[in-house]
Amino acid sequence: MRSVLFAILVGLAGAALLHIIIVLALPQFTGRDAYTRVLGLLEMDSFFLLTTEPGPTGLDNKDPFLRTAACSFSLGEAPVRLVARGAVPFWSLSIFDSGSNEVFSMNDQTAVNGNLDLVVATPIQLVELRKSPPEALAQSIMIEMKDEEGYAVLRALAPLDSFDAQVRNFLADSRCEPFQR
Repeated sequence: MRSVLFAILVGLAGAALLHIIIVLALPQFTGRDAYTRVLGLLEMDSFFLLTTEPGPTGLDNKDPFLRTAACSFSLGEAPVRLVARGAVPFWSLSIFDSGSNEVFSMNDQTAVNGNLDLVVATPIQLVELRKSPPEALAQSIMIEMKDEEGYAVLRALAPLDSFDAQVRNFLADSRCEPFQR
C-alpha cells in the first residue's frame, strides 16, 4: 500500500512540475508558427522567393533542387487568384489556413495544361462566383477555405543548374493577388 501511495505522489508531483515547465516555456514558442513567419516576409498578396540563407523570419530554402516561394493572403475583401505559367520540370502548390493546416495541394500533373490557375474563396464568395462565373475563371480551379486568412507555398524543381534561371523566372512571374471582377 505504501509503494502505491508513493507512486501516486511522485506522479502528481511530476505532472505538476511538467505543467509548470510547459506554462513557463510557452511564450518562447508563440509567434514562431509557419503562418506568422510567412506574414513577416513582405506584403501580403504577392509571392516572395525564399533564399538559402534564413531571412528575418527564419524561413529559408535548404533543398538544393527545389526553389520555394510563399504568399500570405486574406479573403476578407475578395477571393485570391493564384496564377503561374511556364515550362519547369515540376511544380507543386500547397494552400494552408492561418492555423498552418493544409487545405489543398496540387502539382503540374493535376493542373489544366500544366499551368497553375486557382481561386481561393470563402464559402459565400464561392457561391457568388458560381452564380455568375466570370469568363476569366473558365479554366480556374475553385477552392473553398473557411478561414479568411492563409498562405500558399509554391515549389518548383530545378534538377540541374541549367534549370535554375528558368525556375526562378517561373516563381518570380507567378501571381498571388485578390481577384477583381
